[in-house]
Amino acid sequence: MTRSAIYLCCLVLALLSLPARAALDASQLSKLAADDNDAKVAVVKYLASHPSPEAQAVLNAMNNDALYQNQGRLLIVRGDQAIDAATLQPLGPVPDSAESIIVNNRLRGAVQGALSAFKLLSSNLATRLEAARDVKQDPRSEQLPLIQQALAKETNPEVRQDLLLAQASIQIASTNEAERLAAVKILGATNNPEVRTKLADMLTQSNGQYKEPSPVVRAAAQQALKSIDLRVSLARAAASLFSGLSLGSVLLLAALGLAITYGVMGVINMAHGELLMVGAYATYFVQGWFKTHFPQHFDWYVLAALPVAFLAAAGVGMVMERLVIRRLYGRPLETLLATWGISLILIQLARVSFGAQNVDVANPGWLSGGIEIIQDVVLPWNRIIILGFSIAVLVFMSFLLSRTRLGLFMRAVTQNRAMAGALGVPTGRVDMLAFGLGAGIAGLGGVALSQISNVGPDMGQGYIVDSFMVVVLGGVGQIAGTVYAALGLGIVNKLLESWSGAVIAKIVVLVFIILFIQKRPQGLFALKGRSVD
Repeated sequence: MTRSAIYLCCLVLALLSLPARAALDASQLSKLAADDNDAKVAVVKYLASHPSPEAQAVLNAMNNDALYQNQGRLLIVRGDQAIDAATLQPLGPVPDSAESIIVNNRLRGAVQGALSAFKLLSSNLATRLEAARDVKQDPRSEQLPLIQQALAKETNPEVRQDLLLAQASIQIASTNEAERLAAVKILGATNNPEVRTKLADMLTQSNGQYKEPSPVVRAAAQQALKSIDLRVSLARAAASLFSGLSLGSVLLLAALGLAITYGVMGVINMAHGELLMVGAYATYFVQGWFKTHFPQHFDWYVLAALPVAFLAAAGVGMVMERLVIRRLYGRPLETLLATWGISLILIQLARVSFGAQNVDVANPGWLSGGIEIIQDVVLPWNRIIILGFSIAVLVFMSFLLSRTRLGLFMRAVTQNRAMAGALGVPTGRVDMLAFGLGAGIAGLGGVALSQISNVGPDMGQGYIVDSFMVVVLGGVGQIAGTVYAALGLGIVNKLLESWSGAVIAKIVVLVFIILFIQKRPQGLFALKGRSVD
């Protein structure tokens, strides 16, 4: 064989290895030039079912009003040049007699739907993922060839899953029993309510005949429905439990500071809610400072707000203790009235400083969104983070009370003030620091609350009653009791809410606490602290 013959053979083999580019059916395309809109929509469906560069080019031209017809031939106009729509071959300058194809709103919607499906073949993963989700939400039979073509080369598991579901949603109406059975098995692995409706529809009867003729497919559909119902029930139960834990973590943050000032020191601090407000306004202040000076690091303003809120609330608390509380130890009713007056002063100061309206505290990006466990059931990131944050605050407080010198002095003073003073413990300073610690923890609670609720002068009023309920139910002076009471009340509240509504749930919980305290005045755990004296 001569060298020329070898080159010729190689050239033929190379040409054979190239992907075939079949031209579109010109007779089908010519219907786009007619006035029948139904025929035009049918052509769009034909193009969607023939995924090829030619079909995508025609759809793009229709979407951009660049499709023309000239003497029964469809042209794609690019600048002043015309291209044959069926073969994408250049034809030279646009003929003067060419007329634009009219695309009305109905046709444009169909074109854009088909183009959206073509994104399944994009090289960009984000584009494919978005297109796959769109197709999954609204699968159409004419998209099946495109979906199967995309599935054949798709490697991303998330995109593949959406494509498989879209394919199964289409094939569930197939005339082939094996395809319907495979589709039912795939759809049975989802929790989508619309999928459940499709499966249930297969089991409906009309004139004594099942809609799904095959008993094998019906049995698979029944099994899939049971599986979906079980998973949805478990997911909703988990979501309710999470909502209860989330509410409990908020109550815990609100009550931890009060567990020190009231539970350990015996001070009925009616201004505790306003110390939460101080922490929330400190967060608002830090947010504004970051917006002005560090806009590129705005997402981290919440972390910077934590020490600021703690110190601000602790400072207010220590000033309260020095000026007022110190003179009222051992007189609980007078501390109640005095701290109530202080709470009114703090509310008025907030109104004068920030206005009577709520201020806007934005969630940073990493606190936005959530985890979708099933469709329409999302666990928000801000609630998840607050749950973890409340645990961190609890660990910090437990460490401070049990492992530090300040904690040792606090426990000594609250258990036997006279003995502690005789041994050289500066009881007055310990009182101030203990009250400041409780107030500072309330400030940390204010940071968390600013991410899930309104920040305004009256925000503390909504938490003061709940905080006292938690501390009293848990056992005055017992940190562990505060934890159990907060989480328990949160879970019970949410479970009752799903059954009776928020107001009735609140009343039932309050009645339960009253009855429980009547039976067990010391709360869940035995009473300890200065009030024992």
